[in-house]
Amino acid sequence: MDVRTLCLGVLYQGEASGYEIKKAFEEGPFSHFQDASFGSIYPALGRLSTEGLVACTQMAQEKRPDKKVYKLTDKGNDALITSILAPPAPDKYASDFFFILYFAELLPTPQVAMLLDQRISLYKNIIERMSECDLSSKPAGRQLCHGLGMTVYKSSLEYLEKHRDSFISKLSSSSQDITSTNSNRHAS
Repeated sequence: MDVRTLCLGVLYQGEASGYEIKKAFEEGPFSHFQDASFGSIYPALGRLSTEGLVACTQMAQEKRPDKKVYKLTDKGNDALITSILAPPAPDKYASDFFFILYFAELLPTPQVAMLLDQRISLYKNIIERMSECDLSSKPAGRQLCHGLGMTVYKSSLEYLEKHRDSFISKLSSSSQDITSTNSNRHAS
């Protein structure tokens, strides 16, 4: 999803500054499935403003520069609807955790065990935090996304807990083979 549409989506929920839009992707409702950086949000807001899709109001702040607050216009609402009517691209799961595990044989086994334990703890914390959300008054789409997200986190947690020990055992037994292979490669 392009950053322009992401900004329109955040603004559909209410007025926000660029900083508040960024927070929606760090801590808010989109933090589990989208990402946007300041370097892409502010140029997108500039273009959206020029196109008349958002209106910008400057609000004075004490001892700080004026804060720009953006609001979705009717034209912006129409643009959001048009954008989300297009079929979505296939999901891509971007994960540093997956990338590191892909090369787990290159790492010390205790470090991999610690990484797995940290991820298990993270998933438990996320599930606990998401369980505390009261979505009864939220639109059906938000309830469905929440439920799907909970299912993904619970399944990931269950999988890691079930396979952690056997993975570490396999890694421990194969790490000596990798170490000797790497030593031979560097000696050549």
